[in-house]
Amino acid sequence: MKITFPHMGNMHIAIKSLLEGLRLEVIPPPPISKKTLELGIKHSPEFACMPLKINIGNFIEALDRGADTIIMAGGWGPCRFGYYAQVEREILNDLGYKFNMVVLEAPDSKLSELLKQIKALGENVSFWEFIRTVKYAWHKLNAVEELERKLEHILPRTTEKDKAEQIYEQGLVNIDKARNRNEVDKAVVINLEAMDKLPRHGGQILKIGLIGEIYTILEPSANYNIANYIARLNAEVTRSIYTSEWVNDHLLGGLVKKSNHRYILKTSKPYLNYAVGGHGRETVGNAVNFAREKYDGIVQIGPLTCMPEIVAQSVLGQVSSKENIPCMTLWFDEHSGTAGINTRLEAFIDMLRRKGVQQAVAL
Repeated sequence: MKITFPHMGNMHIAIKSLLEGLRLEVIPPPPISKKTLELGIKHSPEFACMPLKINIGNFIEALDRGADTIIMAGGWGPCRFGYYAQVEREILNDLGYKFNMVVLEAPDSKLSELLKQIKALGENVSFWEFIRTVKYAWHKLNAVEELERKLEHILPRTTEKDKAEQIYEQGLVNIDKARNRNEVDKAVVINLEAMDKLPRHGGQILKIGLIGEIYTILEPSANYNIANYIARLNAEVTRSIYTSEWVNDHLLGGLVKKSNHRYILKTSKPYLNYAVGGHGRETVGNAVNFAREKYDGIVQIGPLTCMPEIVAQSVLGQVSSKENIPCMTLWFDEHSGTAGINTRLEAFIDMLRRKGVQQAVAL
């Protein structure tokens, strides 16, 4: 079995570790590139979400490298993600590819069912080896996110922004290459210390909450890397969701780390009182939460035509008005352009700075 999977942010580091621990031959897709998106656009329905198109590009590139098995997440509810695996399978079959697709359904409260699905992939691995492998992959995932959060804090504050990103990228490489916990921890410490030593400019730092659809938030190629671009404008970005939090909330029942998921859903009321699929309610709840934590502004992002985020956007105007926080929405597809996106972000950040100066003068 030569197994592959779709990219989503830096999650490939933990997934690769998990599958290798199950004694499987892993063939990760190459990093998402212009070619990846072009392949996905060419072979996907025009009206499909951008994440599906990127997935198709990932799978074609991996299958061309020799993969024969695809592992893909499943889903349900009023969101097209639940159909991704089935649609992708049909597209790839029509293109003549021969492969096996394993769909892992997220069971929410039934963690044992998901573990059985994953364990079934590693037939030659004992139960205790499987548990150690899962724990190690989880450790790598949290190490990666520690670097991500550090970059979010340092990048807007340092005068050497290119250097900060280089240290971060090298840290990811080191974590990926690590073969035990000590090597992972050492890589994290070295790169955190290196970022801490970078010079600071001491200027005003805005706080921006990034909300929206999970794939678009976590995958830089799907959002034109706007988090780093905002940080380069000296504004600190806080994402509303991280991979480990999603896994903890939806797969582990909030048992591994403290969860605020129920609080966020509660906070979405009275603006949105029912599930609309995807992360629609979470988008609204996080917008309210960021406002009450005195963030300077909010940026909502999502793939064009994403129904849950369209519903969320329809009530963000009320949130912005009643909670007194500026909010901007950006939709992404293959026709989006870096120049236009960056211009809008620059104007939004400039507006927030002017607003802050006016409030300071009034005081």
